[in-house]
Amino acid sequence: MKKILSFLLLMAVFGAARAEIRLPAIISSKMVLQQNATVKLWGWALPGERVKVTCSWNNSVDSVTTTPNANWFIEIKTPAAGGPYTITLQGWNTIKLDDVLIGEVWLCSGQSNMEYSGNNNLPDIKAELPKAANPKIRFFHIPKTTSTTPQDDVNARWVECDAKSLQSFSAVGYFFGKTLHRELNAPVGLINASWGGTPAETWTPESAVKTDSILSRAAGKLGVSQYWPRDPGYTYNGMIAPLRNFNIAGAIWYQGESNVGTNSSYTKLFSAMINKWREEWKKNFAFYFVQIAPFNYGTDNINGSLLREAQFNTLAVTPNTGMAVVTDLVHNVKDIHPINKHDVGYRLAGLALAKTYNKPVASLPYQYPVYEKMEVVKGKVVVTFKDVPGGLVIKGDTLKEFFVAGADKNFVQATGKVKGNTITLSSPVKEPVAVRFGFTNMGEGNLFSKEGLPATPFRTDNW
Repeated sequence: MKKILSFLLLMAVFGAARAEIRLPAIISSKMVLQQNATVKLWGWALPGERVKVTCSWNNSVDSVTTTPNANWFIEIKTPAAGGPYTITLQGWNTIKLDDVLIGEVWLCSGQSNMEYSGNNNLPDIKAELPKAANPKIRFFHIPKTTSTTPQDDVNARWVECDAKSLQSFSAVGYFFGKTLHRELNAPVGLINASWGGTPAETWTPESAVKTDSILSRAAGKLGVSQYWPRDPGYTYNGMIAPLRNFNIAGAIWYQGESNVGTNSSYTKLFSAMINKWREEWKKNFAFYFVQIAPFNYGTDNINGSLLREAQFNTLAVTPNTGMAVVTDLVHNVKDIHPINKHDVGYRLAGLALAKTYNKPVASLPYQYPVYEKMEVVKGKVVVTFKDVPGGLVIKGDTLKEFFVAGADKNFVQATGKVKGNTITLSSPVKEPVAVRFGFTNMGEGNLFSKEGLPATPFRTDNW
Protein backbone atom coordinates (compact mmCIF):
# COMPACT_ATOMS: atom_id res chain seq x y z
CA MET A 1 0.00 0.00 0.00
CA LYS A 2 2.84 2.39 0.89
CA LYS A 3 4.46 1.67 -2.49
CA ILE A 4 1.22 2.52 -4.29
CA LEU A 5 0.85 5.81 -2.39
CA SER A 6 4.48 6.71 -3.09
CA PHE A 7 3.98 5.99 -6.76
CA LEU A 8 0.83 8.12 -6.91
CA LEU A 9 2.61 10.97 -5.11
CA LEU A 10 5.53 10.73 -7.54
CA MET A 11 3.17 10.83 -10.51
CA ALA A 12 1.38 13.89 -9.05
CA VAL A 13 4.68 15.71 -8.60
CA PHE A 14 5.82 14.74 -12.10
CA GLY A 15 2.48 15.87 -13.57
CA ALA A 16 2.75 19.22 -11.81
CA ALA A 17 6.28 19.65 -13.12
CA ARG A 18 4.91 19.25 -16.63
CA ALA A 19 2.33 22.03 -16.21
CA GLU A 20 1.60 23.53 -19.60
CA ILE A 21 1.98 27.13 -20.72
CA ARG A 22 -1.41 28.83 -20.92
CA LEU A 23 -2.32 32.08 -22.64
CA PRO A 24 -5.15 34.57 -22.19
CA ALA A 25 -7.75 34.59 -24.94
CA ILE A 26 -6.51 37.84 -26.44
CA ILE A 27 -3.05 36.33 -27.09
CA SER A 28 -3.92 33.88 -29.82
CA SER A 29 -3.73 33.05 -33.49
CA LYS A 30 -5.26 35.71 -35.78
CA MET A 31 -4.57 38.51 -33.29
CA VAL A 32 -3.34 41.96 -34.31
CA LEU A 33 -0.41 43.46 -32.41
CA GLN A 34 0.33 47.18 -32.31
CA GLN A 35 2.96 48.09 -34.89
CA ASN A 36 6.32 49.76 -34.17
CA ALA A 37 5.82 49.25 -30.46
CA THR A 38 6.88 47.32 -27.40
CA VAL A 39 4.10 44.84 -26.70
CA LYS A 40 3.55 42.34 -23.90
CA LEU A 41 2.88 38.66 -24.18
CA TRP A 42 1.80 36.98 -20.98
CA GLY A 43 0.25 33.90 -19.46
CA TRP A 44 0.66 31.17 -16.87
CA ALA A 45 2.98 28.20 -16.34
CA LEU A 46 4.70 26.23 -13.59
CA PRO A 47 6.64 28.49 -11.17
CA GLY A 48 10.24 28.62 -12.27
CA GLU A 49 9.45 27.28 -15.74
CA ARG A 50 11.41 28.88 -18.57
CA VAL A 51 9.27 30.17 -21.43
CA LYS A 52 10.97 30.83 -24.76
CA VAL A 53 9.37 33.11 -27.34
CA THR A 54 10.29 33.20 -31.04
CA CYS A 55 8.69 35.69 -33.43
CA SER A 56 8.95 34.99 -37.14
CA TRP A 57 9.45 38.63 -38.12
CA ASN A 58 12.98 38.55 -36.67
CA ASN A 59 13.48 34.90 -35.57
CA SER A 60 15.18 36.04 -32.37
CA VAL A 61 14.57 34.00 -29.21
CA ASP A 62 13.57 35.74 -25.99
CA SER A 63 12.84 34.00 -22.72
CA VAL A 64 11.36 34.61 -19.30
CA THR A 65 11.07 32.64 -16.08
CA THR A 66 7.63 32.08 -14.56
CA THR A 67 7.14 33.74 -11.17
CA PRO A 68 6.27 31.90 -7.93
CA ASN A 69 2.68 33.03 -8.60
CA ALA A 70 2.66 30.92 -11.78
CA ASN A 71 2.45 33.87 -14.16
CA TRP A 72 4.89 35.34 -16.65
CA PHE A 73 5.09 38.18 -19.12
CA ILE A 74 7.62 39.24 -21.68
CA GLU A 75 8.05 42.38 -23.78
CA ILE A 76 8.84 42.14 -27.47
CA LYS A 77 9.29 44.76 -30.16
CA THR A 78 7.06 44.73 -33.20
CA PRO A 79 7.97 45.88 -36.72
CA ALA A 80 5.99 48.09 -39.08
CA ALA A 81 2.59 46.91 -40.25
CA GLY A 82 2.56 43.56 -41.98
CA GLY A 83 2.13 39.85 -41.67
CA PRO A 84 0.93 37.21 -41.35
CA TYR A 85 3.57 36.06 -38.86
CA THR A 86 3.92 33.26 -36.34
CA ILE A 87 4.87 33.37 -32.67
CA THR A 88 6.15 30.20 -31.01
CA LEU A 89 6.11 29.80 -27.22
CA GLN A 90 8.00 26.88 -25.74
CA GLY A 91 8.20 25.52 -22.20
CA TRP A 92 7.19 21.98 -21.25
CA ASN A 93 4.73 22.31 -24.09
CA THR A 94 4.85 24.30 -27.32
CA ILE A 95 2.23 26.76 -28.54
CA LYS A 96 2.38 28.14 -32.06
CA LEU A 97 0.31 31.23 -32.86
CA ASP A 98 -0.43 31.49 -36.57
CA ASP A 99 -1.70 34.26 -38.83
CA VAL A 100 -0.60 37.06 -36.50
CA LEU A 101 -0.83 40.54 -38.03
CA ILE A 102 1.00 43.72 -37.07
CA GLY A 103 -1.01 46.92 -37.41
CA GLU A 104 -3.23 49.30 -35.48
CA VAL A 105 -5.27 48.16 -32.47
CA TRP A 106 -8.27 50.10 -31.11
CA LEU A 107 -10.68 49.49 -28.26
CA CYS A 108 -14.36 50.24 -28.98
CA SER A 109 -16.48 50.73 -25.87
CA GLY A 110 -19.59 52.35 -24.42
CA GLN A 111 -23.29 51.60 -24.32
CA SER A 112 -25.90 50.69 -26.92
CA ASN A 113 -24.97 53.15 -29.66
CA MET A 114 -21.52 51.56 -29.71
CA GLU A 115 -22.95 48.06 -29.33
CA TYR A 116 -25.50 48.38 -32.14
CA SER A 117 -24.78 45.99 -34.99
CA GLY A 118 -26.35 44.10 -37.87
CA ASN A 119 -28.35 42.22 -35.26
CA ASN A 120 -30.28 45.47 -34.77
CA ASN A 121 -31.20 45.57 -38.48
CA LEU A 122 -28.99 48.54 -39.27
CA PRO A 123 -29.32 49.23 -43.01
CA ASP A 124 -25.71 50.37 -43.39
CA ILE A 125 -24.47 47.03 -42.03
CA LYS A 126 -26.90 45.04 -44.18
CA ALA A 127 -25.42 46.80 -47.20
CA GLU A 128 -21.89 45.94 -46.04
CA LEU A 129 -22.37 42.22 -45.43
CA PRO A 130 -21.97 41.00 -49.04
CA LYS A 131 -18.63 42.83 -49.32
CA ALA A 132 -17.45 42.56 -45.72
CA ALA A 133 -14.76 39.88 -46.10
CA ASN A 134 -11.38 41.41 -45.28
CA PRO A 135 -8.65 39.29 -43.67
CA LYS A 136 -6.72 42.44 -42.75
CA ILE A 137 -9.44 43.57 -40.33
CA ARG A 138 -9.80 41.45 -37.19
CA PHE A 139 -12.44 41.49 -34.45
CA PHE A 140 -12.18 40.55 -30.77
CA HIS A 141 -15.71 40.72 -29.37
CA ILE A 142 -15.96 40.50 -25.59
CA PRO A 143 -19.24 39.08 -24.27
CA LYS A 144 -21.18 40.93 -21.59
CA THR A 145 -19.33 40.12 -18.38
CA THR A 146 -19.22 41.56 -14.88
CA SER A 147 -17.08 40.92 -11.84
CA THR A 148 -16.62 42.35 -8.37
CA THR A 149 -12.82 42.23 -8.85
CA PRO A 150 -10.54 42.88 -11.86
CA GLN A 151 -10.20 39.76 -14.03
CA ASP A 152 -7.23 38.57 -16.08
CA ASP A 153 -9.02 36.79 -18.94
CA VAL A 154 -12.17 36.89 -21.06
CA ASN A 155 -14.14 34.37 -23.09
CA ALA A 156 -13.54 35.68 -26.60
CA ARG A 157 -11.42 35.03 -29.70
CA TRP A 158 -9.89 36.86 -32.63
CA VAL A 159 -11.72 36.38 -35.93
CA GLU A 160 -11.40 37.78 -39.42
CA CYS A 161 -13.92 40.30 -40.63
CA ASP A 162 -16.53 38.62 -42.81
CA ALA A 163 -20.30 38.64 -43.15
CA LYS A 164 -20.78 36.31 -40.19
CA SER A 165 -18.48 38.10 -37.74
CA LEU A 166 -19.60 41.58 -38.80
CA GLN A 167 -23.27 40.76 -38.24
CA SER A 168 -22.90 41.02 -34.46
CA PHE A 169 -19.98 43.45 -34.21
CA SER A 170 -20.16 47.16 -33.38
CA ALA A 171 -21.21 49.06 -36.49
CA VAL A 172 -19.47 52.25 -35.34
CA GLY A 173 -16.32 50.26 -34.60
CA TYR A 174 -16.40 48.55 -37.98
CA PHE A 175 -16.75 51.73 -40.05
CA PHE A 176 -14.03 53.35 -37.94
CA GLY A 177 -11.67 50.41 -38.46
CA LYS A 178 -12.48 49.99 -42.14
CA THR A 179 -11.61 53.64 -42.73
CA LEU A 180 -8.30 53.39 -40.84
CA HIS A 181 -7.39 50.27 -42.80
CA ARG A 182 -8.07 52.01 -46.09
CA GLU A 183 -6.25 55.25 -45.29
CA LEU A 184 -3.26 53.76 -43.42
CA ASN A 185 -2.89 50.65 -45.59
CA ALA A 186 -2.33 48.63 -42.41
CA PRO A 187 -4.08 45.75 -40.67
CA VAL A 188 -6.54 46.85 -38.00
CA GLY A 189 -7.57 45.00 -34.85
CA LEU A 190 -10.80 46.08 -33.18
CA ILE A 191 -11.72 45.07 -29.62
CA ASN A 192 -15.42 45.49 -28.87
CA ALA A 193 -16.30 45.87 -25.18
CA SER A 194 -19.73 47.52 -25.08
CA TRP A 195 -23.03 47.02 -23.28
CA GLY A 196 -26.29 48.86 -23.91
CA GLY A 197 -27.73 50.88 -21.04
CA THR A 198 -24.58 50.96 -18.94
CA PRO A 199 -23.60 54.19 -17.15
CA ALA A 200 -19.98 55.32 -17.16
CA GLU A 201 -19.66 54.39 -13.48
CA THR A 202 -19.63 50.68 -14.25
CA TRP A 203 -16.78 51.17 -16.76
CA THR A 204 -14.72 53.09 -14.20
CA PRO A 205 -12.55 51.32 -11.60
CA GLU A 206 -14.56 51.19 -8.38
CA SER A 207 -11.93 53.00 -6.30
CA ALA A 208 -12.15 56.10 -8.52
CA VAL A 209 -15.87 56.38 -7.82
CA LYS A 210 -16.14 55.24 -4.20
CA THR A 211 -13.29 57.44 -2.91
CA ASP A 212 -14.77 60.62 -4.39
CA SER A 213 -17.78 62.00 -2.51
CA ILE A 214 -19.29 63.70 -5.57
CA LEU A 215 -18.98 60.64 -7.81
CA SER A 216 -20.14 58.31 -5.06
CA ARG A 217 -23.30 60.34 -4.46
CA ALA A 218 -24.04 60.47 -8.19
CA ALA A 219 -23.58 56.70 -8.51
CA GLY A 220 -26.09 56.25 -5.71
CA LYS A 221 -28.70 58.12 -7.75
CA LEU A 222 -28.51 55.66 -10.65
CA GLY A 223 -30.79 53.15 -8.98
CA VAL A 224 -31.10 49.52 -10.05
CA SER A 225 -31.73 48.12 -13.53
CA GLN A 226 -33.06 44.72 -14.51
CA TYR A 227 -31.17 44.73 -17.80
CA TRP A 228 -27.65 46.06 -17.25
CA PRO A 229 -25.17 46.59 -14.39
CA ARG A 230 -24.91 49.92 -12.60
CA ASP A 231 -22.44 49.16 -9.82
CA PRO A 232 -19.13 51.05 -10.14
CA GLY A 233 -16.37 48.99 -11.71
CA TYR A 234 -18.38 45.91 -12.65
CA THR A 235 -17.99 45.99 -16.44
CA TYR A 236 -14.52 47.46 -16.08
CA ASN A 237 -13.50 44.43 -14.00
CA GLY A 238 -14.98 41.90 -16.39
CA MET A 239 -14.45 43.46 -19.82
CA ILE A 240 -11.66 46.08 -19.64
CA ALA A 241 -9.25 44.93 -16.91
CA PRO A 242 -8.31 41.72 -18.80
CA LEU A 243 -6.98 43.89 -21.64
CA ARG A 244 -4.64 46.11 -19.61
CA ASN A 245 -1.44 44.43 -20.82
CA PHE A 246 -2.47 44.49 -24.48
CA ASN A 247 -0.96 47.47 -26.29
CA ILE A 248 -3.50 49.62 -28.13
CA ALA A 249 -3.26 52.76 -30.24
CA GLY A 250 -6.34 54.23 -28.59
CA ALA A 251 -10.02 53.92 -27.72
CA ILE A 252 -13.29 55.12 -29.22
CA TRP A 253 -16.31 55.62 -26.98
CA TYR A 254 -20.03 56.19 -27.47
CA GLN A 255 -21.87 56.55 -24.17
CA GLY A 256 -23.63 59.10 -22.01
CA GLU A 257 -27.35 58.57 -22.46
CA SER A 258 -27.56 56.61 -19.20
CA ASN A 259 -25.88 59.46 -17.31
CA VAL A 260 -28.23 62.24 -18.40
CA GLY A 261 -29.79 62.23 -14.93
CA THR A 262 -26.39 62.78 -13.29
CA ASN A 263 -25.01 65.23 -15.85
CA SER A 264 -23.55 67.61 -13.25
CA SER A 265 -20.84 65.13 -12.26
CA TYR A 266 -20.22 63.58 -15.67
CA THR A 267 -17.17 65.65 -16.65
CA LYS A 268 -15.44 64.55 -13.46
CA LEU A 269 -16.55 60.94 -13.86
CA PHE A 270 -15.66 60.68 -17.53
CA SER A 271 -12.25 62.26 -17.00
CA ALA A 272 -11.58 59.90 -14.11
CA MET A 273 -12.51 56.91 -16.24
CA ILE A 274 -10.22 57.93 -19.11
CA ASN A 275 -7.33 58.69 -16.78
CA LYS A 276 -7.73 55.42 -14.87
CA TRP A 277 -7.73 53.42 -18.08
CA ARG A 278 -4.54 55.15 -19.17
CA GLU A 279 -2.95 54.52 -15.78
CA GLU A 280 -3.75 50.82 -16.03
CA TRP A 281 -2.29 50.62 -19.54
CA LYS A 282 0.64 52.81 -18.51
CA LYS A 283 0.09 54.68 -21.74
CA ASN A 284 -1.48 58.03 -22.61
CA PHE A 285 -3.35 56.57 -25.56
CA ALA A 286 -5.74 58.58 -27.72
CA PHE A 287 -9.37 58.66 -26.64
CA TYR A 288 -12.07 59.81 -29.08
CA PHE A 289 -15.73 59.92 -28.17
CA VAL A 290 -19.15 60.76 -29.61
CA GLN A 291 -21.24 63.53 -28.13
CA ILE A 292 -24.72 62.09 -27.54
CA ALA A 293 -27.31 62.85 -30.21
CA PRO A 294 -30.50 64.91 -29.86
CA PHE A 295 -33.27 62.91 -28.16
CA ASN A 296 -36.47 63.55 -26.26
CA TYR A 297 -35.40 62.87 -22.67
CA GLY A 298 -38.73 63.98 -21.21
CA THR A 299 -40.07 67.04 -19.45
CA ASP A 300 -36.65 68.48 -18.56
CA ASN A 301 -35.82 70.21 -21.81
CA ILE A 302 -32.08 70.61 -21.25
CA ASN A 303 -30.86 67.60 -19.22
CA GLY A 304 -29.51 65.97 -22.37
CA SER A 305 -27.87 69.25 -23.37
CA LEU A 306 -26.20 69.46 -19.98
CA LEU A 307 -24.75 66.00 -20.54
CA ARG A 308 -23.48 67.08 -23.97
CA GLU A 309 -21.93 70.13 -22.31
CA ALA A 310 -20.25 67.88 -19.74
CA GLN A 311 -18.82 65.77 -22.56
CA PHE A 312 -17.49 68.87 -24.30
CA ASN A 313 -15.93 70.12 -21.06
CA THR A 314 -14.02 66.84 -20.78
CA LEU A 315 -11.93 67.97 -23.75
CA ALA A 316 -10.52 70.84 -21.72
CA VAL A 317 -9.57 68.83 -18.64
CA THR A 318 -8.43 65.59 -20.26
CA PRO A 319 -5.67 65.89 -22.90
CA ASN A 320 -5.26 63.71 -25.99
CA THR A 321 -9.03 63.45 -26.47
CA GLY A 322 -11.36 64.40 -29.29
CA MET A 323 -15.14 64.62 -29.74
CA ALA A 324 -17.35 63.89 -32.74
CA VAL A 325 -20.54 65.96 -32.97
CA VAL A 326 -23.54 64.13 -34.48
CA THR A 327 -26.45 66.57 -34.10
CA ASP A 328 -27.12 66.23 -37.84
CA LEU A 329 -27.17 62.43 -37.95
CA VAL A 330 -30.56 61.90 -36.28
CA HIS A 331 -33.46 60.36 -38.18
CA ASN A 332 -35.94 60.58 -35.30
CA VAL A 333 -35.49 62.47 -32.01
CA LYS A 334 -37.82 59.96 -30.36
CA ASP A 335 -35.35 57.16 -31.07
CA ILE A 336 -32.31 57.10 -28.79
CA HIS A 337 -30.49 54.94 -31.36
CA PRO A 338 -29.81 56.91 -34.57
CA ILE A 339 -29.53 54.39 -37.40
CA ASN A 340 -26.69 56.19 -39.22
CA LYS A 341 -23.63 54.52 -37.74
CA HIS A 342 -21.33 54.77 -40.76
CA ASP A 343 -20.95 58.55 -40.56
CA VAL A 344 -20.29 58.25 -36.82
CA GLY A 345 -17.49 55.79 -37.53
CA TYR A 346 -16.13 58.02 -40.29
CA ARG A 347 -16.06 61.07 -38.03
CA LEU A 348 -14.19 59.19 -35.32
CA ALA A 349 -11.76 57.96 -37.97
CA GLY A 350 -11.28 61.54 -39.17
CA LEU A 351 -10.22 62.52 -35.65
CA ALA A 352 -7.82 59.60 -35.37
CA LEU A 353 -6.25 60.11 -38.78
CA ALA A 354 -5.61 63.81 -38.13
CA LYS A 355 -4.68 63.77 -34.45
CA THR A 356 -3.13 60.33 -33.84
CA TYR A 357 -1.57 59.58 -37.22
CA ASN A 358 -1.01 63.15 -38.47
CA LYS A 359 -2.60 62.13 -41.77
CA PRO A 360 -5.71 64.29 -42.20
CA VAL A 361 -7.93 63.35 -45.11
CA ALA A 362 -9.89 66.06 -46.94
CA SER A 363 -12.96 63.84 -47.25
CA LEU A 364 -12.87 63.16 -43.49
CA PRO A 365 -12.87 66.59 -41.79
CA TYR A 366 -12.27 66.58 -38.07
CA GLN A 367 -12.66 70.20 -36.88
CA TYR A 368 -16.09 71.13 -35.53
CA PRO A 369 -16.95 74.84 -35.20
CA VAL A 370 -16.62 75.73 -31.52
CA TYR A 371 -17.89 78.86 -29.77
CA GLU A 372 -15.08 81.30 -28.99
CA LYS A 373 -16.66 84.62 -27.94
CA MET A 374 -19.66 86.94 -28.26
CA GLU A 375 -19.93 90.69 -28.59
CA VAL A 376 -22.96 92.97 -28.54
CA VAL A 377 -22.86 95.54 -31.34
CA LYS A 378 -25.79 97.95 -31.64
CA GLY A 379 -28.21 95.50 -30.10
CA LYS A 380 -27.06 92.58 -32.20
CA VAL A 381 -24.90 89.68 -31.03
CA VAL A 382 -21.79 88.77 -32.99
CA VAL A 383 -20.70 85.21 -32.22
CA THR A 384 -17.21 84.13 -33.22
CA PHE A 385 -16.26 80.48 -33.74
CA LYS A 386 -12.88 78.77 -33.79
CA ASP A 387 -11.82 75.58 -35.56
CA VAL A 388 -13.43 76.83 -38.76
CA PRO A 389 -10.77 76.50 -41.47
CA GLY A 390 -13.03 77.41 -44.40
CA GLY A 391 -15.75 79.47 -42.79
CA LEU A 392 -19.35 78.84 -41.71
CA VAL A 393 -22.45 78.01 -43.75
CA ILE A 394 -26.16 77.75 -42.97
CA LYS A 395 -27.87 74.71 -44.46
CA GLY A 396 -31.41 75.68 -45.32
CA ASP A 397 -33.31 78.92 -45.71
CA THR A 398 -33.25 80.17 -42.12
CA LEU A 399 -30.98 79.73 -39.13
CA LYS A 400 -32.18 77.26 -36.48
CA GLU A 401 -31.56 76.67 -32.79
CA PHE A 402 -30.03 80.07 -31.88
CA PHE A 403 -31.64 81.79 -28.90
CA VAL A 404 -30.82 85.11 -27.23
CA ALA A 405 -31.75 86.33 -23.75
CA GLY A 406 -31.51 89.50 -21.74
CA ALA A 407 -31.05 89.88 -18.02
CA ASP A 408 -34.54 88.43 -17.50
CA LYS A 409 -33.21 85.02 -18.64
CA ASN A 410 -36.03 84.70 -21.14
CA PHE A 411 -34.63 83.14 -24.34
CA VAL A 412 -36.18 84.02 -27.68
CA GLN A 413 -35.31 82.71 -31.10
CA ALA A 414 -32.84 84.70 -33.18
CA THR A 415 -32.13 85.03 -36.88
CA GLY A 416 -28.61 85.31 -38.20
CA LYS A 417 -26.22 86.05 -41.02
CA VAL A 418 -22.88 84.35 -41.57
CA LYS A 419 -19.62 86.03 -42.47
CA GLY A 420 -16.44 84.00 -42.35
CA ASN A 421 -16.18 82.44 -38.92
CA THR A 422 -18.77 84.74 -37.32
CA ILE A 423 -22.53 84.86 -37.20
CA THR A 424 -24.50 88.04 -36.42
CA LEU A 425 -27.73 87.41 -34.52
CA SER A 426 -30.80 89.62 -34.53
CA SER A 427 -33.65 89.23 -32.03
CA PRO A 428 -36.36 91.20 -30.22
CA VAL A 429 -34.07 91.35 -27.17
CA LYS A 430 -32.92 94.96 -26.83
CA GLU A 431 -30.02 94.31 -24.45
CA PRO A 432 -28.71 90.76 -25.08
CA VAL A 433 -26.54 89.16 -22.43
CA ALA A 434 -26.57 85.44 -23.33
CA VAL A 435 -26.74 83.14 -26.32
CA ARG A 436 -27.60 79.48 -26.65
CA PHE A 437 -27.20 77.28 -29.70
CA GLY A 438 -28.70 73.82 -29.93
CA PHE A 439 -29.06 73.81 -26.17
CA THR A 440 -32.25 71.80 -25.97
CA ASN A 441 -32.58 68.04 -25.78
CA MET A 442 -33.90 67.72 -29.32
CA GLY A 443 -32.05 70.65 -30.88
CA GLU A 444 -30.82 69.96 -34.42
CA GLY A 445 -28.95 73.03 -35.60
CA ASN A 446 -28.17 73.85 -39.20
CA LEU A 447 -24.92 75.78 -38.77
CA PHE A 448 -21.96 73.94 -40.31
CA SER A 449 -18.37 74.41 -41.36
CA LYS A 450 -17.86 74.61 -45.10
CA GLU A 451 -16.15 71.23 -44.73
CA GLY A 452 -19.51 69.77 -43.69
CA LEU A 453 -19.31 69.31 -39.91
CA PRO A 454 -21.99 70.67 -37.54
CA ALA A 455 -21.26 73.44 -35.07
CA THR A 456 -20.89 72.30 -31.47
CA PRO A 457 -23.89 73.13 -29.24
CA PHE A 458 -23.11 75.71 -26.56
CA ARG A 459 -24.42 78.28 -24.10
CA THR A 460 -22.75 81.45 -22.85
CA ASP A 461 -24.68 81.54 -19.56
CA ASN A 462 -24.59 79.30 -16.50
CA TRP A 463 -28.23 79.73 -15.52
